Amino acid sequence: MRARDQWKADRLQEKATNERSKGTLPVRAWKRIELWAKICVVTLRDPILRFTGHLALLTLIALGVWAARLGWDTLPMDAYAGMAEENESAMLEPPTVLGLGIADLPPYAGGSTQFTGVGRSVDIHTVFPERPRLDLITYQVQEGDSLFGIADKFSLKPETILWGNFDVLQDNPHRLKPGQELNIPPVDGTLYEWHEGDGLNGVAQFFGVEPGEIIQWPTNHIDPDMDPENPDIEAGTVLIIPGGRRELVSWSAPRISRSNPAVAKVLGPGACGSIYDGVVGSGIFIFPTPLHYVSGFDYSSIHPAIDLAGSTGHAIFASDSGVVVYAGWNDWGYGYVIVLDHGNGWQTLYAHLSAINVVCGQSVYQGDVIGAMGSTGNSSGPHLHFEIMHDEYGKVNPHNFLQ
Repeated sequence: MRARDQWKADRLQEKATNERSKGTLPVRAWKRIELWAKICVVTLRDPILRFTGHLALLTLIALGVWAARLGWDTLPMDAYAGMAEENESAMLEPPTVLGLGIADLPPYAGGSTQFTGVGRSVDIHTVFPERPRLDLITYQVQEGDSLFGIADKFSLKPETILWGNFDVLQDNPHRLKPGQELNIPPVDGTLYEWHEGDGLNGVAQFFGVEPGEIIQWPTNHIDPDMDPENPDIEAGTVLIIPGGRRELVSWSAPRISRSNPAVAKVLGPGACGSIYDGVVGSGIFIFPTPLHYVSGFDYSSIHPAIDLAGSTGHAIFASDSGVVVYAGWNDWGYGYVIVLDHGNGWQTLYAHLSAINVVCGQSVYQGDVIGAMGSTGNSSGPHLHFEIMHDEYGKVNPHNFLQ
C-alpha cells in the first residue's frame, strides 16, 4: 500500500514539476501539490478526507440548529418580497382564503408573526345533528318559571304555549303555577281536540292554515286520501296545527268607567257599584313606582301591560288624577287591584298589590300614594302589573306615555 502511494506521489510531483518548468503553474500551487504528495507518501490522505467530511457535516447540522432557534422555519419577508418582485409580471399576490387577505388571517401557530395561517382546533367529541321533534310532549312548571322562559326553553313563541294550554292557562300568563302540566307542541302553532262532526276544511280555516298542513304532519296520522269534509278522525284526538293561530281571549280587566263601574262585578269583590263623579286627569302619566324599569313581563300582544320592579311595601302612586272605580280582590289572578278612571277616555290599572289605601268613588290626584307593591294573586314575585287603556285605542304600551 505504501509503494502504491509512493508511486502516486512521484507521478503527481513529476507532473507538477513539468508544469512549473513551463511556467503555467504558480509557485504557491506547486508547493501545495508537493505537500499533498508528501502526505500521500506517509498514508495520511484517507484519514484527512474522512475528517474533513465529518467536520463539514457537523458544521451543517450546527447551522441548521442555529437557524431553527432564530425562527427561520419559513421564508423571511425580504425573500418573499423578492419572489413577488421577480414574478411581478405574472401579477403574483399574497395568498387569500375565502376573500381574506394574508393580514386578515390568525397568526401561524409556529411562532412567526410575519406570516399568518389557519390553525386547526381539536375536538374529541363527535357532534350529532339534532333531529326535529315531531311529537307533543308535556312539561311540569317549576318554581320561578315564566311563560316566556318556558317558550324560550323549547324555541317556541309564548303564544304557542298559551294556544296549546287554554284549559290550564285560559290565555292568561299570570295563571302559570308550579306543578302544572303543560302541552309543548313541536312547532309554533296550536293544538285542536277533534269533535264529532268536525270538518277538516273548517278547522283549517278557523286556524288560518291550509288543510294539507294538518294532513301532512306525520304524528297526526291522517290518511291523505280521506274526505276532508268527513274525515275518519276519532273524537278526542289532539291534532297539531303547524302555523295555526287564533285570537287570544282577553284575560285583563274590561273598561270600567265611572258611569258604569258595576260592569266589573264579574272580576271579583273589589268591584264598585255606584255612579261616581270627581276629578278629571290631564292625560299625562307619571311612573306609578319609585323604580322605573321592568322586572317580569314587558308589553306584548299577550301581555298588554308592563311589570315594574320593586319590593313588597314600595309605594304605588296614581299615574294621573282620577276616580277609583275598582278597589279590592280580583278573581282572575291579579290579586289586590286598583282601577282609576281619569274622566277623559283614559283608565289605569294597578295589580298584585299588598295594600290598598283608597276606596270606591274616591278622587285621587297625580302622585298620591294609593297602595303598596306586593305579590298577590298569580305572581312569581313582588312587582306592579300596570296597564293604561283608552276608550278608542284600547290597551296601549305604557312605555309610550309614561314621563
